[in-house]
Amino acid sequence: MLPKIIDLFSGCGGLTLGFQKAGFDIAAGVELMPEACQTITYNLEYRYGRKPTHICGDITKIEASVFADKFGEEGCIVIGGPPCQAYSMAGRAKLRSLGKERINTNDSRGYLFQDFLRFAYDLNASAVIMENVPESTSFGDMNIPETVCDSLESNGYSAYWTVLNSADFGVPQLRERLILFAVKKEMADLIELPVPTHRCPYDYKTQYQKRFEAFSRYRHFRKPNSSENAKEIWVTVGDAFSDLPILKDSVDSRYRNVKLNEELGYRTVPQNQFQKIMRGWYGPNCFSSSANSFHNNKKRDVVIFDRMKPGDNYEQAAEIADNIFFREAELYNYKEGSEEYKKLYNRIVPKYDRNKFLNKWKKLTLNKPSHTIVAHLAKDSYSHIHPTEPRGISVREAARIQSFPDDFFFNCSMGDAYKQIGNAVPPLMAYAIASSVLNVFNKEKRHDAA
Repeated sequence: MLPKIIDLFSGCGGLTLGFQKAGFDIAAGVELMPEACQTITYNLEYRYGRKPTHICGDITKIEASVFADKFGEEGCIVIGGPPCQAYSMAGRAKLRSLGKERINTNDSRGYLFQDFLRFAYDLNASAVIMENVPESTSFGDMNIPETVCDSLESNGYSAYWTVLNSADFGVPQLRERLILFAVKKEMADLIELPVPTHRCPYDYKTQYQKRFEAFSRYRHFRKPNSSENAKEIWVTVGDAFSDLPILKDSVDSRYRNVKLNEELGYRTVPQNQFQKIMRGWYGPNCFSSSANSFHNNKKRDVVIFDRMKPGDNYEQAAEIADNIFFREAELYNYKEGSEEYKKLYNRIVPKYDRNKFLNKWKKLTLNKPSHTIVAHLAKDSYSHIHPTEPRGISVREAARIQSFPDDFFFNCSMGDAYKQIGNAVPPLMAYAIASSVLNVFNKEKRHDAA
């Protein structure tokens, strides 16, 4: 039998979903946020008629022994992604804005990898898979994946870390994540790196591909497998969206506030392999939810969205707003500095700082993968503006960009759904990771049988 999965810091279940699809049994897990725990419980347990196994609670106050009866001689694999806020650039900036004493290395979340390891050791895990942001390589003076690998090696594991790009595994998104692989030293083989299924169709290096040479100075870093020989090219936003319903076809279209999981029919039959996977993850006859809710955008912003070109960010959006304002001011003959002039400016031009966070607004491009989905979508979704409709992306479109299947339900508020999606591991990348782990244990079974 395969080892059972113990799922820590599970979020809404992106990493777990990939392991489940690869054939692993999810035995138990821990998640702090009640809304995310509710989502993962429904999608991985209730829908199969199983009792809930995920604990909603603070891992620092939970003993690993609570899961000791969740598996037998087959053992377990501990997987999970400790919180990244203390490591990520966005998280560090937010902490700094709260005061000088709120530097990232003072954030206790940055040390939760220690509880992750505590569970792995106390449960005598056969393998360990940890996910995080690449910025975790620079946490003050500490390189978190190196620290974790050192600890694992001291406790009888072979361990290494790498950086994988989700687009290389069929996800319509450029999302680079640090993945740490570890397996007990007595196992026959190391866990092999996943082999990319998709490749970039043009000459391009991602942010962290440019740093592979620098990462090579770390003892436990392994360069990921090249995607050069992959048969398929990267899945694009157009590939991901083309069968989904139109929600706002023009600036003047009325906004319809639908319930989160209200059904709207697909625009077409599946147009490509990605859409077939999204619509058939749970089987060919499954009921699929469109989850078409999206933020009720202000008329001011919708007009700007409509005039933005694919790839435009807030710099171009601000120029568009200025042009609209100047034309309106000239039309009504408002004098500069007058009360009417000021009121018109405030009505038309957003007040965001033009020297910061230019990607706070960004319009997606149909023929490229999306830039990284983030939890900030919960606030307004303007970081991911629809490529052909004047609005931010919907919950289902965000889920598609992350490769969550259409029948994955978010039983929560719209804001919580966006947040959970933005924080998740893309299930298709998780499936590639899980398949590499599966290969090791299948080899072990064949070895034992011989």
